[in-house]
Amino acid sequence: MNRTHNFSAGPAALPESVLAQAAEEMLDFQGSGMSVMEMSHRSKIFVEIAAQAEADLRALMHISDDYHVLFLQGGATGQFAGIPLNLTHPDDTMDFIDTGSWSKKAIKEAGKYCQVNVAASSAETRYDHIPDPASWQLTAGAKLLHVCSNETIGGVQFKDFPSGGAPLVADMSSDILSRPVDVSQFGLIYAGAQKNIGPAGLTVVIVRKDLCGSARVETPTFLDYAIQAEADSMSNTPPTYGWYLAGLVFKWIKANGGLEGIAQRNQAKADLLYQAIDASNFYSAPVAPEARSTMNVPFTLADSELDAEFLRQAEQRGMFNLKGHRSVGGMRASIYNAVSMASVEALVSFMSEFENERG
Repeated sequence: MNRTHNFSAGPAALPESVLAQAAEEMLDFQGSGMSVMEMSHRSKIFVEIAAQAEADLRALMHISDDYHVLFLQGGATGQFAGIPLNLTHPDDTMDFIDTGSWSKKAIKEAGKYCQVNVAASSAETRYDHIPDPASWQLTAGAKLLHVCSNETIGGVQFKDFPSGGAPLVADMSSDILSRPVDVSQFGLIYAGAQKNIGPAGLTVVIVRKDLCGSARVETPTFLDYAIQAEADSMSNTPPTYGWYLAGLVFKWIKANGGLEGIAQRNQAKADLLYQAIDASNFYSAPVAPEARSTMNVPFTLADSELDAEFLRQAEQRGMFNLKGHRSVGGMRASIYNAVSMASVEALVSFMSEFENERG
């Protein structure tokens, strides 16, 4: 099998062993005579699949019984509305730290439902850093404080999280399960699955139980955390196959050293790539070193006229999805959990060859 080096920002690479198991079970899941995607979500088999996936995620992230774990639809974008609808009222204020494109989208959507205060922003420097917490202009009595833990497009990542004050909400779509985090620091964590969890279509919400139960009357039923928790995330038909695949990924992470082991490998991959960029006069990374993401590595070439040729030659060598986001340009290598060190080594080798030929 000729697998490519897949640096896609999402939907992203999945572990090969997970894909192989899913392929093996596609037509007949464990003697059931059915594919998981054909099963009723109410069936005994699928209820067991779902429960095991939740248990494995709780074990990986050390999620206590103080939190609901929900497997929903609508993507992280759906939660931009779901969070204020569930956890605020029109006169309440949500504080936001604006660190990039996804922060901006969350701010815009929340503004439809509650008061919004952008407590800090790095927009003036093209989102190249995390604003110093000492500069944050937080609202007294704010209902929530929202951060995007890792900006997929700009490659900026929180290394530490604020504590105290308003309950902390984090969009972890692009770095959930890439490293250990202390869930007890957060009121709510949410993440689209298509980076480190599984295929697009599944959204994980981890929400403190005491924050639930006061959703606005206009909140759509499928977005109401209390209703979904009561129904074990099955108030409506959930994304069953994505949930099943997520469960396989959770087991893969557990078998590969848990989040501690994954974090070590992710850091080693990121270090190799950033070191190659920093050692070069041909490539440059736009993000301040202390805020560089271990998941999404944007970089530019000294001459942007060479971008197309760089991408063409990369694809000839089996390296795909390296083009930077249209709003930023340049290149971006997304090196999520399932991207191997061998893929990063291949990229670094190619970058060196290209620089020697064109630099």
